[in-house]
Amino acid sequence: MPALKKTVLAVTSAALLSAFVVSPASAVAKDTSDDGPKPPAGMSRIGGEQLGRSGTQVNLGPDAPVLPKDLTGRSWMVADAESGEVLASHNPHWRLPPASTLKMLFADTVLPSPALQPKTRKYTVKDEDLADMGEGSSLVGVKEDLSYTVHDLWLGVFLRSGNDAVHVLAAMYGGVPKTVRDMQTHAEELQALDTTVVSPDGYDAPEQVSSAYDLTLFARSGLQNSDFREYCSTAEAQFPGEQKKGKKRESFGIQNTNRLLTGADGVTPYKGIAGVKNGYTTHAGNTFTGVAERNGKVLLVTVMNPSSNETHAVYNEAASLLDWGFSAGGKVTPVGELVPPKSAETGNGTGKGAQADGSAAAKGENGPAKTTKAAAAGGSGGVGVALGIVGGVLVLLAGAAFLVNRRWPLPDLVRRRPRP
Repeated sequence: MPALKKTVLAVTSAALLSAFVVSPASAVAKDTSDDGPKPPAGMSRIGGEQLGRSGTQVNLGPDAPVLPKDLTGRSWMVADAESGEVLASHNPHWRLPPASTLKMLFADTVLPSPALQPKTRKYTVKDEDLADMGEGSSLVGVKEDLSYTVHDLWLGVFLRSGNDAVHVLAAMYGGVPKTVRDMQTHAEELQALDTTVVSPDGYDAPEQVSSAYDLTLFARSGLQNSDFREYCSTAEAQFPGEQKKGKKRESFGIQNTNRLLTGADGVTPYKGIAGVKNGYTTHAGNTFTGVAERNGKVLLVTVMNPSSNETHAVYNEAASLLDWGFSAGGKVTPVGELVPPKSAETGNGTGKGAQADGSAAAKGENGPAKTTKAAAAGGSGGVGVALGIVGGVLVLLAGAAFLVNRRWPLPDLVRRRPRP
């Protein structure tokens, strides 16, 4: 297998407009009104001083578009996935319940483990593997005494947000307690210090919190892994079903719950979307982190707990923020940055997630990434356009090169035609 190639990107300097204005933006979150919850007075300033302020932060230049109106998320942010520049934010370090978006951290932590390699490895589920799941958990339909491949289980995690698949993978990894500890350690390695992990699946648990900033870090790190990219961008797949005696095992179709990817339930598929993860619980409300590409620019957006009564508000607000981000490029001064992992700052390369993916590739343990078969299939709402993600060479800049360039490029993103 080819070794991971290292590429150092040149830094191109761009003259910034001199008359930038710090603006509170046109969007005021409804949940920060007198009768709604308010962010804490002192929030983390990791990534920049403005990111620790409450309310909306954006530095508009003379020709910059104003932010979308009627944004109601308690917390949100939009950032350049490669440069790490945060283009605008709203309470991004507010520690809130993350729901299933925490599965991004689960995947980034566990995916590279030798215990889950190769992805064709089969595992027979035990009764105890499915114990202790929260009441009303989202499930893909994993059954005890039946076997599944690692690939099957990850599709269950990313497409159906299956807590049953998470618990089985955690059992294979070494158990839920070990998984939770390692997720917490990996969050700290990524400098995602707003996050406290209690359950690996994101189910509501006392003291389990994350933030829009941290969820964006998890997505950015996870997207360095070719398997992560494949799973999070897959729109539809077949999942193993029952095994009837003397007959071929049945399968059933599953669809990604990310409606900006599939176009399900009347949501318009977002042009250029390529993942990442959505979530919902009663306590957390709706949460969403997405990545999209247009004209060579890759943006990450996270929205947590919109207060709007509009159906699918989390997707509509995420889409409007992405639209704004693509049109605002080069016209705003960043309000902060996505910090690199600790190991990238020190150059010791000991981090998990993307670092583990890179080291495995260097050892020839992973083959070249293939184009994902994720197309924006569209449900009853019609066929939409999405991005498949081509794997290829991952570039992970560490040490001095990373600190000089301030870039953590994602693999190439290419547009695929929608399936008929």
